[in-house]
Formats: sequence, C-alpha cells, structure tokens
Amino acid sequence: MSGLTSPTSRINYVKEAASEPYNIWTMVLFLSAAAYTQDWTPLVAGALLEAAYLTVVPAMNAYRRLVERRAARQRQMLRRRQREELIRTFEPRDREMVEYLRFQKSKIYENYLKFTKLEKLPESIQCLDTMWEQFVDLLDVYRRRKTHLRSVNRNAIQNQIIQIEQQLATADAATRPLLKHNLDVLHRRLKTFDEIERSVRRIEAQLQAIENRFSLINDHIMTITAMDGAAATDLDFDELLANIEITKQILEESAPALSGLNLIESANYPEPFQPSSRGRQEQYE
Repeated sequence: MSGLTSPTSRINYVKEAASEPYNIWTMVLFLSAAAYTQDWTPLVAGALLEAAYLTVVPAMNAYRRLVERRAARQRQMLRRRQREELIRTFEPRDREMVEYLRFQKSKIYENYLKFTKLEKLPESIQCLDTMWEQFVDLLDVYRRRKTHLRSVNRNAIQNQIIQIEQQLATADAATRPLLKHNLDVLHRRLKTFDEIERSVRRIEAQLQAIENRFSLINDHIMTITAMDGAAATDLDFDELLANIEITKQILEESAPALSGLNLIESANYPEPFQPSSRGRQEQYE
C-alpha cells in the first residue's frame, strides 16, 4: 500500500449531498412543476438551485462532519455483520469461547450499573466492546494459523533434509547445485514453520490473558457498592488494551512468515529430487 489514507478522505461529499432525500424530493417537485405548467422556468430554477446547493453544502464543515459520522456508523454496522458471519464459521469450541466472553461482557455492564447506581455506562468501560471484537478477530487468525500448521508435516521435512544431505555426499558436480538449492528451500520451510509455531504459542497465551482479564474486571466490579462507586474509575482498562495491542503486534510480525510458508509450499521442486512414493510412506511412519 502506498501511504495511509484516512476513511474520510475517500468520501465524495458532492455525491453524498446529491443523494440526500431532501435534495432528491426538491428536484422531483421542480420537475413536477415544469410538467404541470408546461414551462421550462421551473427546470431552469431547479438547475440553478441545484448547482448552488452542490457548491455550498458539500463545502460546509458541519455537513462534512454529519456525513463522516454517518459513514462511520455504516462501517461499524458492516464490520459487526461481517464479524457475526465469521463467528458462525467457527468450530463449536471456538464459538462457545466467543459467546461466553460476550455473555461475560454483558454481565460486566449489568453489574456495573447495578452496583454503581449509574444510569449510563461511562466510555472507559464501553471499550470492552472493542476488546471483544478484537478478540474475535485475533481468534480467527489464530485458528487459521493453527490449521495451517496441522497441514504441514515437520518430520517429513526433516526426513527430506537428511536424504538430500546423504545424496550430496555422492552427487556429481552438475547435480550438487540443484541438491543444495533444494536443501536450502527445505531449511527455509523448517525455519518458517518454527517461527509460525512460536507465534501461535504467543498468540494463544495472549488470548488466554484477555479472557482472564475479562474475569478479573468482573470480579472487581462485583466488589463495588453504591457507596464506593468511585472505585470503578480504578479499573485498569489500559492494561487490557495493551494486551490486545501486543497480540496485534505479534500477528503483524508473523504475517510475513506465514506468507513465506505458503509461497514455499506452492513452489515446484525438481522432480528428480522428490522422494518416491515408498520413501514418502517411510517419512510419515
């Protein structure tokens, strides 16, 4: 990607202004007046008014803020719908974990209002919505990487490395470069596999930390009474946000390794150096 572009910079304010219902109905009225009177004057007046409208309104800061808030709500609704569709594709165990965390989040909100006697949730605690959404996204990446690792047989790669190293001892000068290249590819596969395996363990630990943090927040709220409701401001949401940021950083760091493994696995290796069907059976035994 070339540079970072904010969502608001992609909004066409003129198009948004033209598609406003009140603008459309105004144009319909002018057209109806022209048809009723059989005169071009309403059409000319409507065109001039529309030109002035599309010149002035899209340039107004108040209108731009309105459009940006509306676009933000639409993006949020779209992400929510896509996330719910994603959850339905999870395995039962993962789906149960997500739903339990959702239930725990709702209980935290309920208990917070109950024990603090407040009518509205403060913004600080509403960040749990974002945390839950990020947990779902992280869990999706985690399960896909876990599935990918299960599809790779590490022992088979190690056996191929041993076989090629043995072949190198007796190979002629013309064959040795090809064997060395194949050996280098296999070592890269093994290294990439180990890197992804380590990242999966770290992600798993971070996901567990997020779950435990939700429980800790709920435990903390259960100790709050109406008399000490101010204690709710002591809830450490910054640490939970930090845990999620660490997890996202882990995913970003290991993304090139996963892409590299996919690329290496799709490469076409020289046919003479592929193990025979009997050799492949021995590798998996």
